[in-house]
Amino acid sequence: MVHGQHSRIPALALVADAVAVVVFAALGRLSHDEPGDLVGLLGTAAPFLVGLAAAWATPWVRARPLDLRSGGLALAGTAVLGLLLRAAFTGRLPASFAIVASVSLAVLFLGWRAIALLVSRRRDREMR
Repeated sequence: MVHGQHSRIPALALVADAVAVVVFAALGRLSHDEPGDLVGLLGTAAPFLVGLAAAWATPWVRARPLDLRSGGLALAGTAVLGLLLRAAFTGRLPASFAIVASVSLAVLFLGWRAIALLVSRRRDREMR
């Protein structure tokens, strides 16, 4: 891999995680017939984006952004802090929402990393 491409991986991984959070928020709003406006979408995603920023502040996630363990750490920070902030904003945190949010974010965060890992391994085999 060319050095320039390698140096872009953390930024691209952060963008992929942020897109995952926005997709999660958009799907949640859609499933509850919430308006599709940008302000509402960002308001829904905001607590989880703050959690994502906190998770990405850890050296482990930044150093190994494609690693599934890093994905798990990014997921944990995003979900836990996002749920706590959302509860602080709304005054409630239904257990059903916490479960659905955690599972949905897990599928999105770990899913893209698993696909990237499979593609990378396949490419490595083809280059040999």
